[in-house]
Amino acid sequence: MIDRRAVLTLLLTLPAAPALAEDSFAAFVKALWPDAKAKGISRATFDTAMAGVTPNAKVIAATKRQPEYGKPVGAYINDAASPGRIKRGQAKAAQWAKTFDAAEKKFAVDRWVLLALWGMETDYGAARDKWDVFRSLASLAYVKYRDPYFRNELIVAMGIMQNGHFTRKEMVSSWAGAMGQSQFMPSNVVDYAVDFSGDGRADLWNNVPDVIGSTANYLHQWHWRSDLPWGFEVLLPPGFDLMTSRGTFAQWHQRGLRRADGRPLPNAGQQDLQGVLFFPAGSKGPAIVASDNFAVLKEYNNSDAYAIAVGHLADRIKGGAPFKTAWPTDDHPLSRDARIALQKKLSSLGYKVNDFEGHIDFDLRDNIRAEQARLSLTPDGNPTPTLLVKLGVKPPQ
Repeated sequence: MIDRRAVLTLLLTLPAAPALAEDSFAAFVKALWPDAKAKGISRATFDTAMAGVTPNAKVIAATKRQPEYGKPVGAYINDAASPGRIKRGQAKAAQWAKTFDAAEKKFAVDRWVLLALWGMETDYGAARDKWDVFRSLASLAYVKYRDPYFRNELIVAMGIMQNGHFTRKEMVSSWAGAMGQSQFMPSNVVDYAVDFSGDGRADLWNNVPDVIGSTANYLHQWHWRSDLPWGFEVLLPPGFDLMTSRGTFAQWHQRGLRRADGRPLPNAGQQDLQGVLFFPAGSKGPAIVASDNFAVLKEYNNSDAYAIAVGHLADRIKGGAPFKTAWPTDDHPLSRDARIALQKKLSSLGYKVNDFEGHIDFDLRDNIRAEQARLSLTPDGNPTPTLLVKLGVKPPQ
């Protein structure tokens, strides 16, 4: 699943992509039609969608950017949960209280996380889509970026216009084709968008109840648990073994972990409730225990920093406090290329790696702990430049 993080700058500073042959793009469009037709797209819809479309060099160049990597986690989270965004979220909570009441009742997803996702993606609708969804998706499909994902999304977007009776002008998106205030990819619109206002169509661009209901439905379908927080900051007892990363909440309580906000661990008596301990910026920064809901947030955007930012923003809108432990000022997160190089190294050492896209999941953090312990480094599971050096990993320049 592609990240939904709104990328709403115009990317004017990006280098232009190489010139693309018009006849080659025409061949791409010609080959696309039979597949679109087979999936129920009419010739009129297809021609309307592709009329005047040419490859967008800025969209293609944007694939080279790595906005989710390189920025210190603490800085990213503090920017996401800024005082202004918290205040605007609280105002939206009051303005749309009845809609949130209805969404919580129907989907069992709390309003605070819905507000946080809305705020993260488009600043509660203030950041508007500016890209032609068909041109963006066609550009990515044409160069076979993550092929066939974007080619399929392009056809799905045609179906949304056709079946939802949206005009060609209304079909706008982020540079990568994510649409509306919830930043759903076309296939997610089809799978999760709901007409929560009851006006006859699901409009994620302009209809706030549809945005709220659709986001709630998305999390509900991915098995959000209403009895769990997304996670929480914890304080470790003296002498805690950093190699320990898994356990039930009851076990975490027995091991001496306490929530930084002073509240009890959730449902500590239920043995099926698991929490994963990790250090997003290393052991000098906040320690977090993530619940199953953390994994649901990563289905929205497969990034630990994003999931923490959403969870923390939700807590702050609700009235919670900032992190108690300060984020380290010397945090230097690895680039995507460096993370991929680390994944390949860990794979060569015999560890299982689920993908080679730079995502450091909890299993890999445990593998990193093992290597850190072997190399006499602090076994906190956080990938660092020092670890790369110790492992002899040289990421591509």
